[in-house]
Amino acid sequence: MYVERVPNRNSPPAVLLRESYRDGDKVKKRTLANLSDWPTAKVEALRRVLRGELDGDGAPPRQGLRLLRSLPHGHVAAALGMARKLGLDRVLAQDGRQPARLADLCLGMIAARLVDPGSKLATARQLDQATATSSLGLALGLDAVDEQDLYGALDWLLAQQPRIERALARRHLEDGTLVLYDVTSTWFEGRTCPLARLGYSRDGKPGKLQILFGLLCTAEGCPVAVEVFEGNVGDPATLKSQIGKLKHRFKLDRVVLVGDRGMITAARIEEALRPAGLDWITALRAPAIRGLAEAGPLQLSLFDQRDMAEIASPDYPGERLVACRNPQLAAERARKRAELLDATERQLARVQAQVRSARRPLRGKDRIGLAVGAVADRYKMAKHFAIAIAEDDLTYARKQDQIDAEAALDGIYVLRTSLAPQALDAAATVAAYKGLAGVERAFRSCKTVDLEVRPIHHRLAERVRAHVFLCMLAYYVEWHMRRALAPILFDDHDKPAAAAERASIVAPARRSPAARRKAATKRTEDGLPVHSFRSLLAELATLTRNTMDMADQPDASFVLYPEPTQVQARAFALLGLPHRL
Repeated sequence: MYVERVPNRNSPPAVLLRESYRDGDKVKKRTLANLSDWPTAKVEALRRVLRGELDGDGAPPRQGLRLLRSLPHGHVAAALGMARKLGLDRVLAQDGRQPARLADLCLGMIAARLVDPGSKLATARQLDQATATSSLGLALGLDAVDEQDLYGALDWLLAQQPRIERALARRHLEDGTLVLYDVTSTWFEGRTCPLARLGYSRDGKPGKLQILFGLLCTAEGCPVAVEVFEGNVGDPATLKSQIGKLKHRFKLDRVVLVGDRGMITAARIEEALRPAGLDWITALRAPAIRGLAEAGPLQLSLFDQRDMAEIASPDYPGERLVACRNPQLAAERARKRAELLDATERQLARVQAQVRSARRPLRGKDRIGLAVGAVADRYKMAKHFAIAIAEDDLTYARKQDQIDAEAALDGIYVLRTSLAPQALDAAATVAAYKGLAGVERAFRSCKTVDLEVRPIHHRLAERVRAHVFLCMLAYYVEWHMRRALAPILFDDHDKPAAAAERASIVAPARRSPAARRKAATKRTEDGLPVHSFRSLLAELATLTRNTMDMADQPDASFVLYPEPTQVQARAFALLGLPHRL
């Protein structure tokens, strides 16, 4: 760093604090602070400090340069900068028509969810300038912040949710577009929230209360809208409100809704989708596939030379059925079934040994039945066994014919769509359905690795809804950041090459050669270390925002930023953002 005087024509010269840096083979300089208002003696004192000069008596200069505070900053610059680049600040504030502080508090909570997810108390301390653990509060111009301010902002955000989702839908959805929809559950802490109910747990927490939330995404997996439901609501029951949202709130007349077999059921198609005039892509359940195989339309010979074929059935008039067979999936299902059958047989043998034991044998149909039921509940394979229970005996045997019949359909799945071939061919239909993996990635990011939607400690239903919406907006920012940062993340940044590696859309997805090289060497093509999204944010956080002053002039402070490392510079270049806010 050095002090430079810059002539200014007829005005006094500008006095600037600058630093030099190298950009490739060129040496450039940038301005760190404008010192034109400083007294001449103070500027000279700073110049001497920077030069390392001593006073006449050999002592260090009395006017020393002091570091007052250093706050982690780079991750804030990346997250907040991307949110602003996406115009999320303008969407929240509706171009100044909404309360500025409430919009800033919400933007701060969204960025905090990315850089350091935590409770609202922890987030308030992060945003408050007196207790800040990052530069986020300073970057937003917030002063004193407490958790009650954040609760008030959450209440305001929930009231703005319809307006904000409409803005995102206008940006990312249009008539005729594909819309992905799926739901997930997450467990709940406490017992006072009316949304928290016992239901089917996708997290392996059957004894905990939970909530359900459904996410609408674009075909690429970009989130557009979210809705929270009670924890005991069935997946298909959530579909009607999403159709209403697409038709009435987003004003979309023609949309193709993509959902899994548990979501878009035959009943929902007849009761909701057809009356609304929406098209759909979904999959058939296993019993329906067996029905097609037994009735004749689905024949195993279809897959002798190919892995995908269109078939027709009078049970689905006016619809197209796309049958697919994945050999890898077939092998995996066969392996899993064999393991479950063996495990069930071992447990049944153990129960049988107890029944036939000479010492204290298990007796009575009821008691033996309970023991057998425990085995059936654990492995779900009782349907493949012929089990006979007597008062003093238990016999069992595999139903091999039934097992073989089920195994013949291993790896086969059938997609069902109302779209004509001219609108979407068979391969594109399969690709659209497989796009639901993008929603699963969103759920995984929100629930665990990045944004930590759980544990949920809110007690009011509306606060829980606002909390989930806040996490969706944070994932909206993360989704765009991941796309931009893909070359230095473990994510695949060369999707066309990955698609070329795939023999068929039915075959399992493969990573591109570039992504496989990154995974093997842990280095990017330009030699930088490859990061996960979370570890890259930690790397960016080491770029700090430093508040400086002179020892004898504490009222004239200024801000200094260190030179970014190679990884940090590459990250900000990919994001198209400056590292200063």
